[in-house]
Amino acid sequence: MADRILRNAEDVDAFIRLLGGLKLPVSVAWSPGADRSGQQNRLQWLWAAEVAQQFGDRDPSDVQAEWKLTVGVPILRADDAEFRADYDAMIRPLPYESKVRAMKHLGFDVTSRMKVRQMVRFLDEVQRQCLEMGLRLTEPDTDLAEYHSRYRAQPEPAQNTAP
Repeated sequence: MADRILRNAEDVDAFIRLLGGLKLPVSVAWSPGADRSGQQNRLQWLWAAEVAQQFGDRDPSDVQAEWKLTVGVPILRADDAEFRADYDAMIRPLPYESKVRAMKHLGFDVTSRMKVRQMVRFLDEVQRQCLEMGLRLTEPDTDLAEYHSRYRAQPEPAQNTAP
């Protein structure tokens, strides 16, 4: 099922044009807010499946667990003091393989904890690393790519650094 985030009048107009061009009947559902998780999570798991297939020696959950550890954890450790404290106390002392197992089997929240901008950074870094390794990934659909570019172009909100 396709989904789309409407943020302004131009988005609404584009959506109306899209609907006008569809063969009827069609079902439409909506919800308030901007749910990043559906499209971004589907893309993340699609990429994990593609990488697992290209490597041939792991499954998508192994790939995703490594990405959570090597890409997601540094993003959250830099941005979230509570996450950093939890991770440093529970996971950081472990050997690498145990960390990966913790990401996969213990449900240590990483990507599910990310805000939109953090998830954009996560996906951008995963894509960059995979392309550098010569792995082929499906390009994000146009709507998601445009959504990401909006968040990529906006500066991160200033954080209060006062003691």
